[in-house]
Amino acid sequence: MTEVVAALIWDQNRFMICQRPAHKARGLLWEFAGGKTEPGETKEQALIRECQEELDVTLSVGEIFMDVVHEYPDLTVHLTLFNAAISEGTPQMLEHNDIRWITVDEIDQYAFCPADESILNKLKNAGK
Repeated sequence: MTEVVAALIWDQNRFMICQRPAHKARGLLWEFAGGKTEPGETKEQALIRECQEELDVTLSVGEIFMDVVHEYPDLTVHLTLFNAAISEGTPQMLEHNDIRWITVDEIDQYAFCPADESILNKLKNAGK
């Protein structure tokens, strides 16, 4: 199983989503910023490193928002989504095709990676 970490980064009532590069698996689908953990890293360290590499920002990592296990045809991921905030920097598109800040009401306008579906449902239901 592949350990993956991601960040639920809020800016007032909007949160950040990133569009995967076209050439990668699940290309052009939307996801939360993050990536795979490396040996010896904590999940928090991996998330900070991935966001530094992909967005050129420093994160302040908070509590876990949700854990998800999802089986894709090519791999099984254990996704840990953390509440997080940008403590330094402005997000840059170093790896992603696009970056957006959206409200919970706008979730259905975007095609997300299947592993994110239960997270998105939790976000939508929390707002009700």
